[in-house]
Amino acid sequence: MEDILKKLNRFLGKASLATYAGSGKEADTQVPGLHELEFEESPWYYRDSYIGFFQSWGRETVWFNGKPFWIQLYGGGMVAEFQNKKEFALETFQFLKKAMAEGEKVEAFQPRGPEHFSEGDWDYQCEWRGDISKFEGNERISFKDKTVFTHHFFGGLIKSD
Repeated sequence: MEDILKKLNRFLGKASLATYAGSGKEADTQVPGLHELEFEESPWYYRDSYIGFFQSWGRETVWFNGKPFWIQLYGGGMVAEFQNKKEFALETFQFLKKAMAEGEKVEAFQPRGPEHFSEGDWDYQCEWRGDISKFEGNERISFKDKTVFTHHFFGGLIKSD
């Protein structure tokens, strides 16, 4: 099992960098307002589905050999003070993508971004408990030392028959 979890982690790192963190192309969907990003490297398949803008909720799912194998649920967004400031939210999301692309995603489990990343007036912090098989945590973005964005997340392995 340890070998398959290392392969899952490597795949998740690549998938994250190829989709949201890497501004990947969205998949077609018939559901209004739903955004979906996908990445495949057989026998693995990844899909990130989220809905919302200032506040969003989503899930990342990984299939292995055509069967659901791993999931992460996440949600949150801009704090109330910034929920009607679209340009600032877009800047925040661009910084979030940079943060999520940092760290050792491919070699070590990192459910979102690294524990800490900063650039100019922006600061990202992420804390989590657990490992790739079962985890929970949160991430926060600050601008000029003021929290502007938060997300909570949890997930782990899916065990089916």
